[in-house]
Parts: sequence; structure tokens; C-alpha cells
Amino acid sequence: MRTVLTLSVTDEQKKIIKKRAKKAGLTVSAFVIQSIGIDDDVITEKELLEMVAQGQKEYREGKTVTIKNGADLLKQIADENSSNQTK
Repeated sequence: MRTVLTLSVTDEQKKIIKKRAKKAGLTVSAFVIQSIGIDDDVITEKELLEMVAQGQKEYREGKTVTIKNGADLLKQIADENSSNQTK
């Protein structure tokens, strides 16, 4: 079931929303709905800081690897994935 939601925005915010919706080829409603979905994929500042702290801890513990190029990165990821699947 659909329902109508009324938002109070400034004229400038309305212009920005309409411009971004048009650029994306969406209606304003579709743009707002899509924006809500995108927000689910964005990490919070707290999550980012926790990841940085974990990375710093692992670096201090010597749990880092040197990656020289993209091929090395892909190999490292594949190795980690295969070792995680055997656990």
C-alpha cells in the first residue's frame, strides 16, 4: 500500500532535489526512495573509526601484507577467501 509523505524543505533544497532527480533520470519520489536505500550501504562515522582502530591494531601486531599491484591484491583476496572457506 502506498501513502503520501509531505516534506518541508527550503526552496534551495527543493531545487537541488529536483536537479539531482532529473540528472538521475528519476522522479522526485523515486529519487528520494533510492536515496533512502543508498543510505543503508553507507557506514557511520563510528563504524569507520572502529575499522581504522582495528587496522591500526593489526598493523602494530604485524598482521599486514605488502601489496605491490592489483594482481597481488586480487591474489591476496582469493587466498583469504579460500582459507576462510576451509575453516
